[in-house]
Amino acid sequence: MYKLLLCWRYLRTRHIALASVISVTLGVATMIVVNSVMHGFTREMQDRIHGIISDVVCESQSLEGFPNPQWHVQRIEQVAGRYIAAMTATVQVPAMLSFQLGNEWITRPVQLIGVDERTQSSASDFGIYLQHPANRKAMSFQLRVGGYDMLDHQAPTKARPRAAMRHAGWPYRRARAARDKAWRAVALQRAQANEPRSAQSTPPDSIADPFAGAAPSDANLYDAAREQSTGIVAGIALASYRDAKGHENFLFLPGDDVKVSFPSAGTPPRVVSDVFTVVDFYESKMSEYDSTLVFVPLSRLQQLRGMVDPTSGVGYVTSIQIKLKDDRLGPLVRDKLRAAFPSAMYAVSTWRDKQGPLLAAVQLETNILNLLLFLIIAVAGFGILAIFFMIVVEKTRDIGVLKSLGAPGGGVMSIFLTYGLSLGMCGSGVGLLIGLLIVRYINEIAGALGKITGHEIFDPSIYYFYEIPTIVDPWTVLWIVLGAIGIAVVASILPARRAARLHPVEALRYE
Repeated sequence: MYKLLLCWRYLRTRHIALASVISVTLGVATMIVVNSVMHGFTREMQDRIHGIISDVVCESQSLEGFPNPQWHVQRIEQVAGRYIAAMTATVQVPAMLSFQLGNEWITRPVQLIGVDERTQSSASDFGIYLQHPANRKAMSFQLRVGGYDMLDHQAPTKARPRAAMRHAGWPYRRARAARDKAWRAVALQRAQANEPRSAQSTPPDSIADPFAGAAPSDANLYDAAREQSTGIVAGIALASYRDAKGHENFLFLPGDDVKVSFPSAGTPPRVVSDVFTVVDFYESKMSEYDSTLVFVPLSRLQQLRGMVDPTSGVGYVTSIQIKLKDDRLGPLVRDKLRAAFPSAMYAVSTWRDKQGPLLAAVQLETNILNLLLFLIIAVAGFGILAIFFMIVVEKTRDIGVLKSLGAPGGGVMSIFLTYGLSLGMCGSGVGLLIGLLIVRYINEIAGALGKITGHEIFDPSIYYFYEIPTIVDPWTVLWIVLGAIGIAVVASILPARRAARLHPVEALRYE
């Protein structure tokens, strides 16, 4: 009982112990907050990567693809059908996308993906990232009359309005076609009158206003007000940019026509080009995807690339996306399919295999960050060690009195060990509470700091998140708390042993 009484007295009367408690508290709270934010970011990143890449992908080793995708689907079902929820065939090929801005053509490299609109959304999260509500329910490559999202549907309360999307779709296309027709009529009249075209004959170019004039496209050889080309879904980062004030401006909208050039499937390949009508935008919040991916109908891409067998009419595909009933079984299904398909012609991988370097880099960063932050608690441990040595020196006569009254060496040692345990538990408990509170209100804290400093702490235009994502992992919190307590106890061992070895007579003589 005297051990607990002495520990309680030391905790109440020694203000220097408060410094050790605060050090442990700050270390524990910091580690809980950082780990929760890192887990949140990692989960968001993995979900968005997983949204476009299915659980398992069986793909061709060449751009020419493999024939008879239906046979491959049946073979995959024979090998691992009980684990599979859905499958879809795709064609993926590098391409160049060109769109007209004013009198200039802008060309950007993209990844062109041919998808089956009936099955693509069932095999991945492709549908939930589209900007028209009807396309999120049932994907279509037909241009919509209107109704595109003016606010980001993934975070409508935090997003800035996209005013340009108000007239996207057929209203915008018809208005642009009428404007182009009037522009051609004026150009024709001046050509007939042999009048040189002045700078004022070209309508001013504007990006922010979708109805501002622009030179007509030579690709519109049909009635653009009533017809559309083959539909295409473009990544939203391809079609927009943010200005210095953070406002989103669009380079083209659903209803505009774009040109896409890509290699054919022959040997040697030749360049194939076609005109497509933008029917929707894809926004996964992953800039790697939103700035490079474009989607077109699978059958149309097969025809353009020459990936249809002229005798049987069966198309070629470059990959089959597989969604599992339980994504944790990805490695099992992958190994079964690798045994069934020759590696010389097919590459079978999980979504984690395809993004292995990125996921490994994030995990390495998290581990290094934890190591560095754990040094904060280690510093607190050295503080406890110094404080305890000072207490042993200061309380040498008291230790001698205890030993002369019959207290054993183990009892004296347990006093300091219990004192270290108490410091660790107090610091860890308070740090745990503070850390969880910060995690709970981290977005409110970031908003308040932004108002105080005048700068947005968490800019969605940079991080692609409207709120700081956090996930509290109970096991991570547990090892942080136990680690802090363990450091406090270990730091008190050497001073406790020194106190236990003091001789009663020498301790009473100490001055």
